[in-house]
Amino acid sequence: QVRLVESGGGLVQAGDSLRLSCAASGRTFSRTAMGWFRQGSGKEREFVASITWAGSIRNYAGSVKGRFTISRDNAKNTVYLQMNSLKPEDTAVYYCAGGSVASTSSDYDYWGQGTQVTVSS
Repeated sequence: QVRLVESGGGLVQAGDSLRLSCAASGRTFSRTAMGWFRQGSGKEREFVASITWAGSIRNYAGSVKGRFTISRDNAKNTVYLQMNSLKPEDTAVYYCAGGSVASTSSDYDYWGQGTQVTVSS
């Protein structure tokens, strides 16, 4: 069992940066693939980024590639999402997720409660 808690969201202006954190509890974090998803108001949840348990493979949605970076620190049981050059269309609730495979779909076993990111123009 892995429990996930996101933090770091907030209100920023277009062009600003934010770093989201996802703290995990549970002994199996270092063997858990992690992902970030987001859901805008009135929209379906969409994939943002994923990282394998060793951090060796990272995938990004096309809309964030080159602006967002996913990373993890297994010693701290934490996964991060560094978001640069934020745009108003990045406004959403951001969720971290954990599972056995670093998937781009919602095939994760564990989900956090989400953190709101709002980007003003």
